[in-house]
Amino acid sequence: MPVQKLETTATTENMMTSPSTSTTTPSRHAFERRLEEVKISKTDLNALVMDYLISEGYPSAAQKFASEANIQPTSAVDSIQERVAIREAIYRGDIQSAIERINELNPMLLEKDETLHFALLRLQLVELIRSCGTTSPDDPTPAINFATTELAPRAPTNPQFLEDLERTMTLLIFERKDLPPQIATLLEPKLRKDVAQRVNEALLKEQGERTKAKLFNLVHLRAWSEQKAREAKKDLPEHMGFGLDLMQNGHGKNNHDGMQSNGEAEAMVA
Repeated sequence: MPVQKLETTATTENMMTSPSTSTTTPSRHAFERRLEEVKISKTDLNALVMDYLISEGYPSAAQKFASEANIQPTSAVDSIQERVAIREAIYRGDIQSAIERINELNPMLLEKDETLHFALLRLQLVELIRSCGTTSPDDPTPAINFATTELAPRAPTNPQFLEDLERTMTLLIFERKDLPPQIATLLEPKLRKDVAQRVNEALLKEQGERTKAKLFNLVHLRAWSEQKAREAKKDLPEHMGFGLDLMQNGHGKNNHDGMQSNGEAEAMVA
């Protein structure tokens, strides 16, 4: 018998004697079937997306989406771009430029919000300390002078200001490689991101806008609802995609550590 025929016969016998593989699709949970029955308004979805793009600082995407969805942006795209420019200045460590842009956009904001102003000045001090050993090798004089003239007079007015200033000045005491972990975090990108988010929210509030995108509120509400339902022993699927993980991680984290941004690559972190 030819080899090819033998192989064909053996294959056929194996298929006949092997147990058949089940192709039955697992039944879906009743909760998932009910979700599929819910009809969501396309208008509401479009409004939700547009609100996110505007609040989080995606001017080009907001314009394109408005055109494709045939809707009108709820805010002037120019105002979004101004917030994006401020964010990018903070992300690259150019805090003086960010402060100047803030004052141009809203001259009274930093005067009214002393906590935000101090946060910006403190970040500016961090950037000056960061530059020690690069622009002026091992010369802390610019940082010390800035701390003395800009932050020291403000520090006694608020215990938190004083604590933040003391922690920041500790950066000058240790070598970078020997910094205590709680101090080393001041040089991480997260501080820039946190300050940028606070600035964004403050500007939105001054403009009469929502300080956070509606989408974030919905995510938190979704997570809270799932948690309460599980605590009440409701019949839910074992895994539901997203929910508590997002709430625990915090959308402010966003799992982004880089500071590069071209105005569209990364939203104003919340």
